[in-house]
Amino acid sequence: MATNRIRAASHLAATQWVKSTYSGGQGLECVETAKLPDRETAVRDSKRPDGPVLGFSQGAWGDFVAALRADELG
Repeated sequence: MATNRIRAASHLAATQWVKSTYSGGQGLECVETAKLPDRETAVRDSKRPDGPVLGFSQGAWGDFVAALRADELG
């Protein structure tokens, strides 16, 4: 499974981000996701909101989440 692209965070300034409910309670290991208008899912590290953002196609995101749930990512 491959991500489509890495986006500059500045291009996503108005994007509504959601913190994962599985992120650590201390706020140290938080992942945020956002649905984009082109049906992609963006993912970033909440500690670095101006850092790189990964963009997943709808199919690639589904595959990634399925692999996480199946504990296939080591």
